[in-house]
Amino acid sequence: MNEESARREQEELRKSNQKPRSAHGWDLIVLLWYLIFYRPVITEYNLRRKNLRSIFIRFSAWQYAGSDKLWAGLITTLCGSIRSHFGALPLSFYQVVGSRPQFASGFSQKEWHLKGQTCMKLWGLLFFLVSGISLFSVAAFVPGVRESKVLKVAGGSFATLSGSGAVLTAFNVIKNIVVTQKHRIEKLTDSNKFSSHLGFMSKVKREIESLTGFMNFMEIYERRRLRIVMEITCLDTCCPERITGVLNAMNTLLSDTNAPFIFILVVDPSVIVPCLEQTSCMKGIADNGYLFLNRTVTLPFSIPVMGIKSKLQCLHNVVQTREDLMYQIITRNVEREVKKVRWRVELAESAEPAGEMDQSQLDAQAVRYIHEAFHCVHDDSDCLHRYVPDSITQMRRIVNTVPITLRLMMHRSITRHTIAPRSVAAWVVLANQWPCRLSWVLQCIEDKEQLQPTEDFRRQSLWSVFTEHCAELYAMHKDIKNILDLDADPELFQKFLSSDFPFTVQEADTFLRNTVNLDHSIKHKLALIRALNTLNVAVKEPGLARASSVSRGVQCSAAHLQQARESTQSLDATQQP
Repeated sequence: MNEESARREQEELRKSNQKPRSAHGWDLIVLLWYLIFYRPVITEYNLRRKNLRSIFIRFSAWQYAGSDKLWAGLITTLCGSIRSHFGALPLSFYQVVGSRPQFASGFSQKEWHLKGQTCMKLWGLLFFLVSGISLFSVAAFVPGVRESKVLKVAGGSFATLSGSGAVLTAFNVIKNIVVTQKHRIEKLTDSNKFSSHLGFMSKVKREIESLTGFMNFMEIYERRRLRIVMEITCLDTCCPERITGVLNAMNTLLSDTNAPFIFILVVDPSVIVPCLEQTSCMKGIADNGYLFLNRTVTLPFSIPVMGIKSKLQCLHNVVQTREDLMYQIITRNVEREVKKVRWRVELAESAEPAGEMDQSQLDAQAVRYIHEAFHCVHDDSDCLHRYVPDSITQMRRIVNTVPITLRLMMHRSITRHTIAPRSVAAWVVLANQWPCRLSWVLQCIEDKEQLQPTEDFRRQSLWSVFTEHCAELYAMHKDIKNILDLDADPELFQKFLSSDFPFTVQEADTFLRNTVNLDHSIKHKLALIRALNTLNVAVKEPGLARASSVSRGVQCSAAHLQQARESTQSLDATQQP
């Protein structure tokens, strides 16, 4: 935007030969002169100007997340940034003696109109001042009139009356310099009963209108259009009530049609929409959070999927920020070291003595492993980068976890000589992208090994274990909905384990001892739900067995009763004669 603004400035300068002005240096004195004696007029030429300057303000909602008035933090940040950009003196002069721009009548191109009332007041003050000084001088120095107290009192009164207006104006300017808009809004919100103040929002609205009028004044004075671009971030980390307050503050600022504000709302709709629908203050207004966002956002822009080149470049930049990679061998020529890294690993393993390696040798070999793993992550010829997410935060998580995992494996003498850096990087990506499915597979392996561990089972692939128990996982999907939402694309999970990285049960046991980016509470919750389901089935089956045994007992009792009746009847028949 700055480059575009510079290009437009050059074009406008060639057309009009009017150089833009600023609020600093000699232009500051000119600005104060215009503020006192002139009223700006918005002409057709002003509206047709193409040159534009943007003032960027960044507002992180996380900094005000602990406050009950997050929306007030947004407005105070806006006021403070504009004040610091243009200076306290011009803004204070505008609030005391400035005039809000008016639209021109007809096709007049005159941008400034002289303030008649201000000039008359100034001439009046000068008249009274000169008259007072003259009377006082006559009463003080003219012989024969020195003893006249009436002239002295009249002269002093005229001088005091003329000076009081200037003193009052100067006092108001100094007051606005000391007590800023930010302080006034904070004072309003600091009270415990601020929400019950009569006309509270009207006072805030008045402060915003004053700020908007000052920006319109500066547009005409600087001979270019001005836009306040405010970037709002970290809003999805706040509670629902704070989120709605910020959105309402945005609507308040944008309610003026001539407001020079542009808000860039950087949020995740999947987080913001449920918050809007849960807040009590938005009931009936934002029952559908998506509709509310559609009414608020005038230019929706969803970040497109990152391309392969962009992803590889981002991964490369993230890798370069690792401090443990900033050593001379790699920073001299990265590509040359990548080609030789496999040879170095084989040479180190062949030259390794029979005894234990010292710490320096462990660190040197760990650095080589880390570099090889990072090369596999951002290598375009390797398929691993396809499974790395587009999020920069997730990239940093993976890049930060790979060195720790490799160093933990290096400090274990059992796994030290069997480390495959590419497999370690793939395992870290697997744990980062599919924590729920991986935890389920590991839990099934643990239960299976507790019952009957066999060598054939340890050579079985993780994908076969998952397909064997995926129906059971689907049966409990309602209980683990929040955990399943953490997983990425299930089709990529299938391709990852079935073809690209077919990890076995034995490899999973080795990696699990050194895995640090997999939340163990997920596995614990899955184990608990699975145990409850197993217990439920075990309770139901004995109940069915008892029911069948009782029915069989009833049938036997009826048969015995029928047999007894028949024998009794036969006995009576034999005794009848």
